[in-house]
Amino acid sequence: MTEFDFGELLGRAAGGDETAWRVLVRALSALVLGIARSYRLGEADALDVCQNTWLKLAQVSGGLRDPARLPAWLATTARRQALHTLTASRREVPCVDQDPAEPERSAEHALLDAERDRVLWQAVERLPDRHRELIHLLAGDARLTHAELAVKLGIPPGSIGPLRRRALDRLRRALETQGYDHA
Repeated sequence: MTEFDFGELLGRAAGGDETAWRVLVRALSALVLGIARSYRLGEADALDVCQNTWLKLAQVSGGLRDPARLPAWLATTARRQALHTLTASRREVPCVDQDPAEPERSAEHALLDAERDRVLWQAVERLPDRHRELIHLLAGDARLTHAELAVKLGIPPGSIGPLRRRALDRLRRALETQGYDHA
């Protein structure tokens, strides 16, 4: 990327030079898309992050303090866009209403569902206190943010993800020990 004078290209692009825009996009899109993918977004979301990052650049192209640092600016903007996308997707709550076209569940299915739930919650109750408390919070309100969970648990927000991973791994192992698999 050092072969390009990003300041000069950005100035030309801001002035309406389509060729300069194409050179910038061709030279730096892999960087932007790679950052979006590093957040384990789906392909459509990663492409949206890439597009939104370029849109942000188009909106401020003449106003960058140091146009020569364009790759760093794009990387930071892509990270922020990816985090925004992740936050927004966590707040999406799938509709739990039963599809009216779906037939009533049989008594056998209802019994199996109830038994599965009973076994699951018994396993949850055998988890260490912190893990059990987190699982109950997550099951009670899936819309809680990491910050809100951290306040309720009295831990730093950055600890929520690792704690959730450990709690779910422990729960999975407990269920597997009882003969249940994760299929």
